[in-house]
Amino acid sequence: MKQTAGFAVCGSFCTIHRVLTVMERMVQDGWQVIPIVSREVYTQDTRFGTAQEHLEKITAICGKSPLHTLQAVEPIGPKDLLDVLIIAPCTGSTLARLAHGISDTPVSLAAKSQLRVEKPVVLAVASNDALAGSAPNIAALLNRKQYYFTPMRQDAPQIKPRSLVADMNKIPEAAALALAGKQIQPIFC
Repeated sequence: MKQTAGFAVCGSFCTIHRVLTVMERMVQDGWQVIPIVSREVYTQDTRFGTAQEHLEKITAICGKSPLHTLQAVEPIGPKDLLDVLIIAPCTGSTLARLAHGISDTPVSLAAKSQLRVEKPVVLAVASNDALAGSAPNIAALLNRKQYYFTPMRQDAPQIKPRSLVADMNKIPEAAALALAGKQIQPIFC
């Protein structure tokens, strides 16, 4: 049976191109992928591409437009739409919302809805303050049921000593293990 993954893309804009490659690979490997985007990805143009370009790529990969409103993501849990929810890149802001139970964005509400039916949420962190302000939020989520992390590492320790970025290529493996109730190891590379 085909596995269904929600794939929520947040605004670590410099990382989105890597995430879209993984999204495409998952579709090619037989996953049904339901795309979700943060408000920032849906509306903001950056030096890494326009919102329209990102949305067009995501739609082309998944064959459907991304969910981008609270109303669109709320039924995820009640209608049992996903086997797993992937949040990649998962920003420091999203980590904080999840750690503190705040569900005021499409991505954080999608997670709340998924957790409502006790199904896994896989986080692929991309944050410049992961080893500073976001560290307590990572620690809190490591101790919560149904949260799983994609392996992460410092991406440029000489110039960004508190930054962590997930190995986005490990997302499919992390998702498959999360479906079995297991955390991919090691968490920190």
